[in-house]
Amino acid sequence: MVMQNSSNRAGRYIQQSSGYRAFMPEPLPPDPQVQITGELQSLLSRADRALGRLDGSIQTLPNVDLFVAMYVRKEAVLSSQIEGTQSSLQDVLAAEAKVLTPEAPKDVDEVFNYVAAMNYGLARLNDLPVSLRLIREIHERLLEGVRGQHLTPGEFRRSQNWIGPEGCTLAEATYIPPPPHEVMRVLGELEQFLHGQSPLPLLIQIGLAHSQFETIHPFLDGNGRVGRLLITFLLCEKTVLQKPVLYLSYYFKRHRQEYYDLLQAVRDKGEWEPWLAFFLNGIIEVSRQATETARRILALRETHREIITNEFGRAAGNGHRVLEHLYRLPMISVTTVRELTDTSYPAANNLIRNFVKSGMLTEMTGYKRNRRFMYHEYLDLFHGTTSDG
Repeated sequence: MVMQNSSNRAGRYIQQSSGYRAFMPEPLPPDPQVQITGELQSLLSRADRALGRLDGSIQTLPNVDLFVAMYVRKEAVLSSQIEGTQSSLQDVLAAEAKVLTPEAPKDVDEVFNYVAAMNYGLARLNDLPVSLRLIREIHERLLEGVRGQHLTPGEFRRSQNWIGPEGCTLAEATYIPPPPHEVMRVLGELEQFLHGQSPLPLLIQIGLAHSQFETIHPFLDGNGRVGRLLITFLLCEKTVLQKPVLYLSYYFKRHRQEYYDLLQAVRDKGEWEPWLAFFLNGIIEVSRQATETARRILALRETHREIITNEFGRAAGNGHRVLEHLYRLPMISVTTVRELTDTSYPAANNLIRNFVKSGMLTEMTGYKRNRRFMYHEYLDLFHGTTSDG
């Protein structure tokens, strides 16, 4: 029995033999087609310009890959927090620097997995397009050895899932995705859309694809994280961005209820345009933030390079080497400085002392030995758009 919704533009609810109604999405693009007029046209133009400015701004950075590495970590933290993890960006960096404290959250491995999945996917784009195969490979790495590892990592679901309040039953669900026997068919239609020659603007295509993926909900766990990764992979595959520096998790998290409501309105009422306006607003806002962060990093680096040159004397060369390392991992120890500079322990300790005296580094452990130091001004630039404490 087919249960008609108010508009079949996005799909319809179909009664299943066991009594529940599951949603069956229509193939993309929507019919009737998306109306790119008025506000949506204006937002699309602004989003294109914001992405262009972002792509240009990161090219001015001396080592854009260091900036990207921090942005990937930040996205991993935020995307994982949406799914209930507690780890902050500082927790992740501390774990990387092997600063182990009893109060550190235990779910930092989920964030590490997200970073690994992101980096793996970006590398795979060199020889594999965004596809169902790539999505499965990403999912497998996302859930490896962490919460959800028992929920068939890397495999599309063969049982019914649902969305609703924690602990709710199928009967109490707020949304029920397609039944398992239809998952491969609707995923195949999504893949055809991704590989097709659509006349729609690229950002509209990506907004449609993200919504459709979340509607299909093809995995038993990790759908939100994979769906957010999909946005970045598509932007990079289509070379809208030369580097992966646009992540919408911050925006989706800050407007979480609106995000969920708009996705549901697509399913229930076929309201694609309000969702796409929200999506484009997110691209505009996050692009501007990332552009400003890149500008501030460049200014900070020049200020601190000048301090090192003017105040570190004969140790200035090693000081610059350490500073560049801090842009990759803004926590450091005397031992790491010694390895970076190939100097004695006392010389490395003196160099750290110079950094602390100049205000660039702050000791963060309170230990007498095995101390770790934080490049706090750099880290603060990323804290501005995370929910870390």
